[in-house]
Amino acid sequence: MLFAGLDLARVRATLRDLGLDGWLLFDFRGINPILSRLLGSIGFSSRRLFVLIPREGDPIALVHKIELGPFTPDNFPGKVLSYARWEELHAGLASLVRGKRLAMEISPDDAVPYLDRVPLGVIELVRRLGGNVSPSAALVTRFASAWSQEELDGHVAAA
Repeated sequence: MLFAGLDLARVRATLRDLGLDGWLLFDFRGINPILSRLLGSIGFSSRRLFVLIPREGDPIALVHKIELGPFTPDNFPGKVLSYARWEELHAGLASLVRGKRLAMEISPDDAVPYLDRVPLGVIELVRRLGGNVSPSAALVTRFASAWSQEELDGHVAAA
């Protein structure tokens, strides 16, 4: 199950505390390890993938039609939008971002290069489609960088 280790209710509460409408995750060919850390393994992806965790409601994935495999109803806890042509991608993305303040993996002035995972062109597209992009550093720190109990146990055993 995707998002298996992530407490979505806690993410939503944090989004409310930060004044954000959602967390928009992006990946293309594995360039954003934060997405896979939160979702779990989706295998190799050769097309653009967006996953919105909204402040209210279920997650929404925007996935290319040839890469829907991991996004089945029994594996993804939300709605799945698909696209094939770039026009469908832009229309689907616009429906996700228009008028919303969204966290994404950006770091102004590349201050934290480990966080800076979304290409400028994607940020420009999100903004052109009506989204307002903010850094996701506070969310990444709380939900992607913290060790699980199993990871802590492994570290202690190795030490």
